[in-house]
Amino acid sequence: MDHQDLPPAALFTRPDGLRLAFRHRHGAGPTLLFLPGYMSDMEGGKAVALDRWAAEKGHAMLRFDYAGTGSSEGRFEDGTLAGWRDDALLLLDALTDGPVVLVGSSMGGWLALLIALARPDRIAAIVGVAAAPDFTEWGFTDADKALLMTEGRIVDPSDGGPRITTVGFWQSGQALRLLAAQIAVDVPVRLLQGQADDVVPWDIAPRIAERLRSSDVQTLLIKDGDHRLSRDADIALLIGTVARLLDSH
Repeated sequence: MDHQDLPPAALFTRPDGLRLAFRHRHGAGPTLLFLPGYMSDMEGGKAVALDRWAAEKGHAMLRFDYAGTGSSEGRFEDGTLAGWRDDALLLLDALTDGPVVLVGSSMGGWLALLIALARPDRIAAIVGVAAAPDFTEWGFTDADKALLMTEGRIVDPSDGGPRITTVGFWQSGQALRLLAAQIAVDVPVRLLQGQADDVVPWDIAPRIAERLRSSDVQTLLIKDGDHRLSRDADIALLIGTVARLLDSH
């Protein structure tokens, strides 16, 4: 299957006029909704591989770019965790019917939990890949936080270009922290986490599992797995995990 077999990109207009790019594959439910990580988009390796698998199996799938990322309109520096959560909720409500399985990568795993809290009647299951709730807390030093307060942003060099964190995003994340209390999510949750991850400490996954109210939670640790978990074996594990959850519905 080549790229032309993937659903065409389309634009959804928010109430404020800004347009969000998305790809929607119709098929059998539950619908898979992929949530990218910070500074990532819907054309990443895991999202595309999952979409191709959904096509082969006839499953519905929706993936999209947050405002200011990928092919969506807007400025990245205007983005906040709450704003991107609301983008996801807007598309979930407008474009999907029935149960939804959320698949969130890194920051997308944080958003998946927030979306499940906001739409408990719609979410059938969650898969987190290096899920990173509360990373505005554990991922920033006191010096980082002081710099945010004085300069309004942090700019870190990275392979994909400068990684920018604004004080607006950081404050939004701090207001939406989850790991200090029970997370009132009752659906099946699967957490895939590399133990060689240099971005998200591997013990975040067990902390999420402990906080979730659901009794159907499994944490899968990949000893040599990095943050991206995009190797063929990692993607096969992701697809197998999603397939088992869908088979249970």
